[in-house]
Amino acid sequence: MKTYSLIAPAKINLYLEIIGDLQTNQTTPGGGGGYHELVMILQSIGLADRIEISANGTQEFKIHCNHPQVPINESNLAYKAAKLMATEFADAFANYGGMDITIEKNIPVAAGLAGGSTDAAAVFVGINLIWKLGLTQPELQVLAAKIGSDIPFCLSGGTAIATGRGEQLDPLTSPHHLAVVLAKYKNISVSTAWAYTSYRQQFHQTYITDIEAVQSRTYKVHSSPLVSAIVHKKDDQLGKLLHNDLEKVVLPEFPQVAKLKAAFERSETLGTMMSGSGPTVFALCQSQTQAQQVKQEVEAAMADPDLEFWITHLSDTGIGLQ
Repeated sequence: MKTYSLIAPAKINLYLEIIGDLQTNQTTPGGGGGYHELVMILQSIGLADRIEISANGTQEFKIHCNHPQVPINESNLAYKAAKLMATEFADAFANYGGMDITIEKNIPVAAGLAGGSTDAAAVFVGINLIWKLGLTQPELQVLAAKIGSDIPFCLSGGTAIATGRGEQLDPLTSPHHLAVVLAKYKNISVSTAWAYTSYRQQFHQTYITDIEAVQSRTYKVHSSPLVSAIVHKKDDQLGKLLHNDLEKVVLPEFPQVAKLKAAFERSETLGTMMSGSGPTVFALCQSQTQAQQVKQEVEAAMADPDLEFWITHLSDTGIGLQ
């Protein structure tokens, strides 16, 4: 049976606004009172994991990974994706059996870059191909939303407005020509559950509770200056309009991340922000040359051996075959 090798890009948030509590009975990694109602603009980047999927002649799914911090048990989202496919398509699973799923980890772990989600998205695509299910991308996205809010976006990639808990997507034209510098401390990780729970504890009084008001707020983002800047490729405006509500709780709790962002702000960039729940900080640049210069400046200013850097670019693609 054929082996598939897939490229699984990371994502950054160009915009993340927490509107309120989502009206649902489900629970979430957001913690506390359930899912949050979010409005986000998600963006794929060139930094990517490589996932290899092949039949193993057993009735089991086995995870392999080159990174010691990545779990290779049932808690891994890639494993959960495979098990969900086996449940949803029991006849195909009985016919084709289990698989070895090998993750070459290039995206930093627990970094706010959807590394686990994009690996799971690759598994959905790979199993769809190996089992010859013929599922469309929208059909895969419906399945993916059952185990993770970021996974539907990771399947399609590019640039999109994400609403609800992040699974409802409206694609945008990607500003894929921009370069990106990312930096993360090896010794710092931020729990997504902690970040959202802390935000709820501190800012719950600001939450919008009226459904019509929530819908109105999401519509405003669709017609916002940031969306206009992305669509019309107005890079200077785009950089100035980056926004992430979770910075309000993460930066005070993790002063080194705040200092890192400040160091980026002192360099010549289009804009800089923490991605998702952090602790990765990124900066948008006009070119790879400028990105390299920014990296050198921030690296020299911080002078910390625990700080890692990556230079990549915005991407207009999601999961793809290698």
